[in-house]
Amino acid sequence: MSPDTAEMAVVEAPPAGAPFVPHAPPRRRITGGVREQATVLPGTGARPRRGAWARALEWGAEWAAADPARTAAVRDAWRAVWLSRALVWVAGIGTVATLGFGPVRNAFDPPGVTRGFGWLGDLLAAPAARWDASWYLVIAHFGYRPELGAYTSARDAFFPLYPLGVGMLSRLGLQPVLAGVLFSVLALGFALYALHRLTALEFAGSGRAGARDTARLAVYVTALTPMAFYFSAVYSESLYLALSVGVFWFARRGRWMWVGVLGALAAATRSTGVLLLAPAAMLYLYGPREDRLADFPRRARGLARRYRLRLDALWLALMPAGLFLYMAYLGLAGGSALAPLHSQQTWGRHFAGPYAGVWDGLKAAWAGVRQLASGQRAHVYYPLAGGSPFITAGHNLMLLAFLAAAAPLLVAVVRMLPGAYGVYAIAALALPLSYPVNPQPLMSLARFLVVLFPLSMVVAAWLAGRPRARAPVLVCSAIALMFFAAEFATWHWVA
Repeated sequence: MSPDTAEMAVVEAPPAGAPFVPHAPPRRRITGGVREQATVLPGTGARPRRGAWARALEWGAEWAAADPARTAAVRDAWRAVWLSRALVWVAGIGTVATLGFGPVRNAFDPPGVTRGFGWLGDLLAAPAARWDASWYLVIAHFGYRPELGAYTSARDAFFPLYPLGVGMLSRLGLQPVLAGVLFSVLALGFALYALHRLTALEFAGSGRAGARDTARLAVYVTALTPMAFYFSAVYSESLYLALSVGVFWFARRGRWMWVGVLGALAAATRSTGVLLLAPAAMLYLYGPREDRLADFPRRARGLARRYRLRLDALWLALMPAGLFLYMAYLGLAGGSALAPLHSQQTWGRHFAGPYAGVWDGLKAAWAGVRQLASGQRAHVYYPLAGGSPFITAGHNLMLLAFLAAAAPLLVAVVRMLPGAYGVYAIAALALPLSYPVNPQPLMSLARFLVVLFPLSMVVAAWLAGRPRARAPVLVCSAIALMFFAAEFATWHWVA
């Protein structure tokens, strides 16, 4: 943030003239087959006390090394994170440095929260702090202020867990944009690790290509998908992805306490988080589950459940708690407890019927074709979102293309994965496809799709059986990622 809206991070340097203390060369020793490096203070033979970060890193290394599956998941997730984020920053920074910040830089930046860091800081923040990132940064610093009524009601659409995390990191001394990027990237790492483990579990023994190969591809498909630049922006996408994958991972293993906790956190992260209750309940009743054998035979058909209800099912009741606590906070703080349910109206969304936005999206895309084919701006074929009718037409066509690409993947999810995955994917699309926006009925659909990890899983399964298609698909996806990252960094509306 700029100095008028938030405190700047203070970096303390070592005092000038501090004496240099030489250290003896570190001694290496082999313990239990693992190479360790111990630094010994000269003349004492004693090791210095390690810091918390060093102990945490050592514990993490030992934890990952204890299981080959963990080692593979950590390795693949780490490589996917740094490779994809490097592409995002190279594209974003390179475009801004070459072409500038774009013509609408001041159109949506209350009040200058994404700039004011100097020319280099503004350049580095370009791929991360745009559009809705402004709202998350404002909430992280100022809160929701529901007592101010209409002046702050637009903030209610942004659920609290992500800005709360950014705010906590900021109070530790990090600059808010840097805190947001760090929070997002860390969440992305956890999300990709969990996705690797979940994919390997689902495709183990499926008769398809190797489960570990499929898991690795799922990680890269997710990290390099065209809209994956949101995973390192000051947005809640990566946090929600990590929580939603975690819900499925722990549900498959029968760890219902963690399912309830992560589900509650997801419901406090995005409006669709509460929908995770449906697939979690399906996995509890119908499986497949790794924690125990089914109570009823597989020959039971229809809605006949395979597992009896036990006391641990009560953890599922915790999952909507994140939403309820957010509503309670707004009500007690002087606002409306129902604001999260009605906040979409503030942003132009209206209920058109279950998935009726698909038809509106088709009409908008056809009007976009006519607009572009006409070559003129005097007549607008569809309600204008602002600016050029050609830009609106292009957005509507792009959003329909994402929907067209998602449709066969949804069918594949239903056919290839347990029923809970299909239920989740279809339910999660209910919001963008049932609550369209007049100028762009499918607005933000690409952002809703980027966190639907079952789609990445089936794409990975398809690529696992077609080695020659892997490189072309991933390279094309990476090129699209860099293109959209460049647009985002230059203040062009993407999704």
